[in-house]
Amino acid sequence: MPNWTLKQLESFAWVAKLGSFRGAAERLNTTQPNISVRISQLEATLGVKLFYRESGSVALTPIGHSLLAHAEKVLLASDEFSQHSIRSDQQAGVLRLGVAELIAQTWLRDYLLDLRQVFPNVDVELRVDLTINLREELVSRSLDLCLLNGPISNFNITNVDLGSVPYLWVASPRLALAGSDIATMASHTILTHARNTRHFVELSAHFRDGWEGPIRIVPSSSLAASLQMTLDGLGIAPMSQTLVRKHLQSGELVEVPYPWKPSALIFTASYAHTPASFLLRRAAELAGERAVRHH
Repeated sequence: MPNWTLKQLESFAWVAKLGSFRGAAERLNTTQPNISVRISQLEATLGVKLFYRESGSVALTPIGHSLLAHAEKVLLASDEFSQHSIRSDQQAGVLRLGVAELIAQTWLRDYLLDLRQVFPNVDVELRVDLTINLREELVSRSLDLCLLNGPISNFNITNVDLGSVPYLWVASPRLALAGSDIATMASHTILTHARNTRHFVELSAHFRDGWEGPIRIVPSSSLAASLQMTLDGLGIAPMSQTLVRKHLQSGELVEVPYPWKPSALIFTASYAHTPASFLLRRAAELAGERAVRHH
């Protein structure tokens, strides 16, 4: 039987995914020389060359490509074996979690409490950002799990459905809107998401195509700031129902029955499924369970 180890296969899989010995070392919390030794030992054991190494770049050889899928199956089987023998409360480490601001403003607190209950020895490094940035960080493996506007179309990424969140138009009652036609809407400052979001693009296109007069559309990268400006009567805005529910109930905001609304936001818990990780899979499932209870 070949005398390879799981550490060698794990190093092989991470170097292949990240295209870097240094990146694999950082991900596995070891040194670059250790990764190099593991790969060299694995190549010697198998009698094949797994990577081309040229001027700092790393690329899989044809046999490396062929063996990678088999290595991942072994790692997945090992992880599944471990999850049956190790309780959740024995899992330890760091979970690098990226979260879209809407979730951060609504049910993130409850989700973090869920995580702590199931994985008491896992620490969460939290990053709240725009989905466009979170996607990039997840694909580059700088983040482990992201709760964002998904799904992410990447064969290495698993997406767990977190449901959709519809929009509605809201305004402060102090504005005393006289109607809900496009002319009335265009007469007020319209608060919206950042320019590089689908929300901004859809809203801008709607008023550009349907209104010929001047219009003031004010984007913001901060959802919390947009909400506060709306509460202060500085403009009207399409907001997600979950975000403004309590403000509608308290009378701080009123719904504006304008028929057009931006597309509903679809959220997913997204993570890289290779190499396999019980922690990531269960953490994504917990997010799905929390999202159902929240909606």
